[in-house]
Amino acid sequence: MERAAKRELVSTLNDVFKSTGVVVVAHYAGLTVADMQKLRAQMKQAGATVKVAKNRLAKIALEGTDVASISPLMTGPTLIAYSDDPVAAPKVAVDFAKSNDKLVVLGGAMGTTALDANGVKALASLPSLDELRGKLVGLIQAPATKIAQVVSAPAAKVARVFGAYANKSEAA
Repeated sequence: MERAAKRELVSTLNDVFKSTGVVVVAHYAGLTVADMQKLRAQMKQAGATVKVAKNRLAKIALEGTDVASISPLMTGPTLIAYSDDPVAAPKVAVDFAKSNDKLVVLGGAMGTTALDANGVKALASLPSLDELRGKLVGLIQAPATKIAQVVSAPAAKVARVFGAYANKSEAA
């Protein structure tokens, strides 16, 4: 890799580390190309990204960022997964690691908070931002639906009473 390309990669990674919501570090030794493509596709679908970078360059990019605490994890064949949603990258990484034992989650960082492997797993068990939004919309809509049912119920009862009287008078 040429010096200019290395400088550009460090700059790009530094921008990512400064702006991202969560970073997950994992070992990927033994993963096939097909497995990596599958992991990248799952990450992309969840709104996250996976990068494989030289550890030395990643450590340089980490300097001066909030997630600099993950620097000691950068040993061996590591990959970096990151997303703006604090749950997306950890969820996909942990789920993929369950089905593929070659991917080992080492830890990560969320803002200035350093996470170990168990912290990443705990973060992955939380509902995603979209799921939380859906639950909130459901909670907000439920009372409105119940109010509409309560308001329309008396009118329906009055209509049934009038209908019963009409049927009674026709029969007589």
